[in-house]
Amino acid sequence: MKKNKLNILILLGLVATVGILIAQLLWTREAFQIQEKKFSQKVHIALLEVVKKLYQGTNREVPADQPVKKISNDYYIANVENDFAPDILEHYLKEEFTRFSITTDFEYAMYNCQSDEMVYGKYITLSNSTPEDKSIHFPKHKDLVYYFAIRFPKETTFLLGSMRFWLVLTLMLLFILIIYVYSIYTLLQQKKYSELQRDFVNNMTHEFKTPLSSILLASNYLSKQGVIQEDAKLNQYTQIIMQQGQKLNQHIERVLNVAKSDDTTFKLQCETIYLNDFFAEIIQNATAKYENLEINFQSETAYTLEADRFHLTNLCYNLIDNSVKYCEQHPKIQISMECISGKLKIKFQDNGLGVDKKNLPFLFEKFYREKNQLSHATNGFGLGLFYVKRVIEAHQWSIEAQANSPKGLTIEIRIPKKYYGEV
Repeated sequence: MKKNKLNILILLGLVATVGILIAQLLWTREAFQIQEKKFSQKVHIALLEVVKKLYQGTNREVPADQPVKKISNDYYIANVENDFAPDILEHYLKEEFTRFSITTDFEYAMYNCQSDEMVYGKYITLSNSTPEDKSIHFPKHKDLVYYFAIRFPKETTFLLGSMRFWLVLTLMLLFILIIYVYSIYTLLQQKKYSELQRDFVNNMTHEFKTPLSSILLASNYLSKQGVIQEDAKLNQYTQIIMQQGQKLNQHIERVLNVAKSDDTTFKLQCETIYLNDFFAEIIQNATAKYENLEINFQSETAYTLEADRFHLTNLCYNLIDNSVKYCEQHPKIQISMECISGKLKIKFQDNGLGVDKKNLPFLFEKFYREKNQLSHATNGFGLGLFYVKRVIEAHQWSIEAQANSPKGLTIEIRIPKKYYGEV
């Protein structure tokens, strides 16, 4: 069901993005047509002004019929019915085009009635670029004697340049669509790999548990045999097999729990926990497990906490185990509780190797292990702190890691007011 919902959301997002892009393209085309129409109107008015100026100083009036006609998208003719000089025409064309902000290149030609053909005038550029030296064919218009023709070879480029905002917006939408498609593709690929990884872990860990259970049963039976108990070395070897088997079994259970928690959220069974008594029990069990471990507990006030005892216990043991594993000498852990700004802050501070500050953001990621001189000598999969983060998120608390100076690590758990109380 969740997969179908995800596919529907992806499809709707894709359809919406494509729809917006299509609408933007339609608006851009319409804006281009409007710009083209405005350009044609300005050229028409400008050429009409040129015709009027060519009639100045003569005794004749401007023809009653429309003297300016648009032959094609970039080609215009103007009927003057009067002889005129090319230099004067060029001057008037530049003047009027500049006045109407027609700054694109143009070229003009005049009809020579004596030779009955169009005489090429000149290629004019109103920008700072060097004029181009090229010739373009101007078709002759019948039934006109004195007229000139204008062509705008770069009209499309000029119009697109005036629509810079529309083009940039369209390109941005196209870029967003590409990023969206790529992101969805990457998301689906990562989801596929994550499912494959989870299935592999589940299958492998289950396959490990069957022979491991047989090893533990056999070693437990072996340790009770009289011959083994009488021989100190054999008894020691048997105990090593049992201890390492139990440790491997714990790792497998942890991997299974983490793999299971990827698909389902923790089902918390919250109860009221007296934290001072709780940490006293944690410290007693931890110091019994590690003979050289020293743990100090400090809290000026006794607190109660609404939490899942099972997961909270595992959380504390994970933090303590990490502090012991990554300590070169005598491990010391300082556990403290204090209320600051309405939040209960529980700190686990150790004297271990610590974590490089640049790697702190990755500390709670799955399978992440800090590389140091002890990382190869210690067992683990990089799942302990990932489990800790999942427990914290399930309780709606927050957690942060800080590097101590000169070495060591501090893990700080922040608990909102509604989850704890004072005794």
